[in-house]
Parts: sequence; structure tokens; C-alpha cells
Amino acid sequence: MIRSATLPLPLPEPPISSHDRLRLFSGSANVPLAQEVARYLGIDLGPMVRKRFADGELYVQIQESIRGCDVYLIQPTCCPVNDRLMELLIMIDACRRASARQVTAVIPYYGYARADRKTAGRESITAKLVANLITEAGAGRILAMDLHSAQIQGYFDIPFDHVYGSPILLDYLKSKQLTDIVVVSPDVGGVARARAFAKKLNDAPLAIIDKRRQAHNVAEVMNVIGDVRGKTAVLVDDMIDTAGTICEGARLLRREGARQVYACATHAVFSPPAIERLSSGVLEEVIVTNTIPVPEDKHFEQLTVLSVANLLGETIWRIHEDSSVSSMFR
Repeated sequence: MIRSATLPLPLPEPPISSHDRLRLFSGSANVPLAQEVARYLGIDLGPMVRKRFADGELYVQIQESIRGCDVYLIQPTCCPVNDRLMELLIMIDACRRASARQVTAVIPYYGYARADRKTAGRESITAKLVANLITEAGAGRILAMDLHSAQIQGYFDIPFDHVYGSPILLDYLKSKQLTDIVVVSPDVGGVARARAFAKKLNDAPLAIIDKRRQAHNVAEVMNVIGDVRGKTAVLVDDMIDTAGTICEGARLLRREGARQVYACATHAVFSPPAIERLSSGVLEEVIVTNTIPVPEDKHFEQLTVLSVANLLGETIWRIHEDSSVSSMFR
């Protein structure tokens, strides 16, 4: 008679703590920022293989078990935007197929955000298209910083946490102890952002630049609404791309009598010829954050880069622990 062997039952594994369920991975777009976030959280970046086939296709493999874990993927969709976006989608899909409990896409800079509505016939709304792609890839939550327009949150049918780089920029400006400050919006669309910035900067007065755009990346500055004569003007925007808007605005402010002009922006896109324009001397200082990496060849004398790693790290921890995120900005 054949008897089946009795196998010893395995000992039950100890329950996984909340901290142990947290996994952090980085795409190739901004590894230094992801490393800073990992240090803040007191964990290591997860091991991952990223490579490219001969025809340009991307390959991603997660190299540790993430079954039942809460995974956070840090990847700004900056230049080259298409490659960064595709890499993020592949990372999300890989984590979903590896049975992660939830995948959160941490997108410090959300690319394709400027086309958030139709302004002419036969246009694509790319901000919505990208939202659909990320959701369909398998993301369960989004964490983004300083969207080009806040309405993009509504393009997602999954939880969306929108955080702001303004506290970091404000702390730095306050440390400089500037006097007679006037906060300036470089266009009408940025008035709400500039107003909120001015309120937190000791209720500084607000001015607006009337700008009429002739084409994409081409702006014609018309006039200033508000008093800037003899004051320190602080231009506030979400991003600096080719720097045409910021630099033309700075020249206009100087013609209107501004004593000093500073520029603050969360995202340093810095497409050519931004560096030549920003380093021309029209601005006392250009203050940005590291949501997008700024390589050494794009540094110039007036540039200051502030880190958002602690802010993102604290936000990730609060999401993971089901704590309030909005209370960070009150």
C-alpha cells in the first residue's frame, strides 16, 4: 500500500507592518530626487532593471517581491517627455502584474499639462489623454506637484493628491529678508497662484502683467496692472520653459520702475534658449525646485535650486499612514 508522506505545516509568517509594506522605486528621470526622498523615509530605493532594446523599446523589471505592498513610483515626465511617460506606464504595469496592493504614481512634474482644454478646433486635450493612460496602466493613486492647472485633478477617477512647492519657495524668500515686495503674476491665468503666494508672503501687494500670446512659446508683453515702482518684484509661475514670458516680464517691470526683480517657479523645464535669457542679468535671482533635474551645464550664476524631497517624502508617508495631506499647507 502506498502511503502519502505527511509534510510538516510551515510556520505562519509574522504580520507585515505598515512600514514594511512601503516600497519606493525610481524611474530614470530624476534618481537624485528619489534618493533624497528615500533617505527622508528611512528606506532604500527598490532594485529595478531598466534597459532599452536595439529598436528603442524600453524594458523594466522589478527585482524584489512587492506582493501585497504599497508601491510608490517617482517619475517626473520631463524631457524627453515621451520616453519618461512610457517608462512610467511600463513601471506601473510591471508593479500591477507583480500583485502590488496599490501603485501610486508620484509625478513631481506632470508633462503634457498645457493642453488642458480646447482653445481651437481639432485640438487634442493631452492632459486628459495622459490621465487616461496612467489610469489604464494600473495606477491606483496619483501624487503630483504644482499642476499647470488645478482642473487636471478632475481628469482622474482615482484619488489624486496635489501638493505645492510654494512653502519651500516662500521659506527661502523670507530668509532673504527682502523689503517692499510686490508679487507679480506673469499672466492673467496665474493670478490665483500669485494671489495665494502674496497672501503667505505677509500679504504683499499684487501686480499682473497683461500678456498676449501670439503662438506657443512666443509671448508679447503689453503692460503692468499694479504699482511696482521702487519695489522688489517677485515673478511667480508654475514653470519656466523657454523663459520668454519671465524675461520679457522682468524687462517690463524694470521699465516701470521696479528696483529688483526675482523669479520663482516650481518646475525648471529650461528649454533652449532659456539659459541665455535667464543669465542675461535682467533678473537678480531665479529660484526653482528640483522636481526636474537641472544638470550642471544648465546652471548659471543667478540660479538657486531648492529641494522638494522632504515635502514629497512627508506626503508619501502621510498617504501611506492615511493621514491628512492638506494640513501640511495650512
